[in-house]
This record gives sequence, C-alpha cells and structure tokens, in this order.
Amino acid sequence: MKEKCYIWAIRVKTYANRLTNEFDTVCTLQAQDRYILSKVHLASLAAETHIESEIVSAMCLFLNQQKIKRFQEEVYCLPPVIVNMAIANQPQGVFLQPKNNKPFRVEDYPMFIPFLDLKKLASHCYILAPVCYSQHWWLWLADTRKLKFYIVDPYHKKSSSDKRTTLNTFIGFVISRIRVYAVGAPLKTRDKDKEIEPPYLNISGQKTSYDCAIYVMKWLEIIQPENIKRLKYEWDNWTQILFHEMNQDKAEAIRGSNVIRLSKPSSLLLSPYC
Repeated sequence: MKEKCYIWAIRVKTYANRLTNEFDTVCTLQAQDRYILSKVHLASLAAETHIESEIVSAMCLFLNQQKIKRFQEEVYCLPPVIVNMAIANQPQGVFLQPKNNKPFRVEDYPMFIPFLDLKKLASHCYILAPVCYSQHWWLWLADTRKLKFYIVDPYHKKSSSDKRTTLNTFIGFVISRIRVYAVGAPLKTRDKDKEIEPPYLNISGQKTSYDCAIYVMKWLEIIQPENIKRLKYEWDNWTQILFHEMNQDKAEAIRGSNVIRLSKPSSLLLSPYC
C-alpha cells in the first residue's frame, strides 16, 4: 500500500485535451494558517527530482505540531518560505536589495508571516531553518541562548565557494531578523549581524547528489540539538530515510504498479477515507 501511494503521489496525469492534474489540490494542512499542497508538489518527491520547497515547509509545519517535548519546548522548525524568498531577491548575499537598495525586512513578506508561529519562534532555544539555493538544500541551526549558528549540510563538509560563504552570512542575518521580529524588538541592522561565519557540523552525509532535501527533512526530524556542541553528529541507520528504497527502485516500482489489477476492490479500498 505504501508503494502504491508513493506511485500515485508522484505521477501527474495527462488528459485527452492535454490538460494535467498537476495543480489539483491534494491536501490542506491546518497549521498557523491553511497550507495547501497540490499534485505538482508531491510529484517532486519522485527520484532524482528537485523537491519543491512547499514539501519542506509542510514538513516543518508538521513537526512543529508534534506532541513531542523536543518540538513543544525546545526546537522550532522555521518554514523556508521567507528565507528562500529573501535569497531569491538578493542572490548575491548582499544586505541591500539591488532593486530598491533597502535592507531585508520581515514585514516585506506579509504573505508568509501567517505561517510563522511567533510564540514558539520567540520562546524555543533552537531554530532549525532549511535553506535552498541553486537546487541544493542544507540546514541552519541557531542556538538562541548562546547566539551561535551552525550549518548542517548532508553533502558538503565546508563551504563550497566564497559565494556560498557570503550567502551563508546573509542567511544568518535573515534568520536573526526573523527572530528579532518574533520577540518584538526593534528592527535595526547591526554590523555584528554581518559577521556571522557559522561552522559546518561533521555529520553523516548523503550518498547521492540529488536527495539533499530528503536528508534535510530527516535531520529536522531526528537531530538532538543539545549534542551539537561536539561539532560532530553521527546517525548510521539511514535505511529508514524517507522513500529511500523506492527512490532506488523507482522504475521497477512503476512497472510493477502498471500490472496490478483488482477484480473486486475490498471494502477498505472503497471507503471514502482511503
């Protein structure tokens, strides 16, 4: 059943009139606001496909509502919408927007603010922020008590270029401004914010070049921030990673699903809740 659901989710249907169902609504999450996922978002979970940021945002919203002490009291997963949009507006990592020469302000992104849980963002000790640039995902970790940042990158052990270093500094600035917005302090740019140079954590890395978002979502789920001070984090049981086996066997799974025929559907499959 899991394999059938996976195949159903990642395949976009094309009709006789050449229209598709890629923009059909699949589900709505009740988070701080209604968050809608379409077929095109779930289809990005196919193997060797760049995962849409809406999927990572949904994972953040989902984890923030888990009845687990770590997420209820300590860890807040920052949906990537504002950070990624800020990067898109300022791709060179500059602190002033090239179009209007204005600094980054959270208020400039009113369509995304409703998805921020400002209470948890202000009270929790650790902020986990997924980031995407040039189709690569990595994770920022902010320790709000010690005012320290760390980078969790499943593919790189250090900054891959000077441009990436500059961009990381800008991302740290953006996350710090979002935190300031949540606690209600005045939004003033400090020179110290522009000196953020976070270390890369030594973590168990991914084995492929295209599954970075999957690994980032898994780290969101399992990471124990109190162990970050070691600057090394190991987790060997990657056999449980989301869709791992199906990503490897996508073609075979599709072929297998095409020959499945149910002569008489069960009562379970006929249920409207299935």
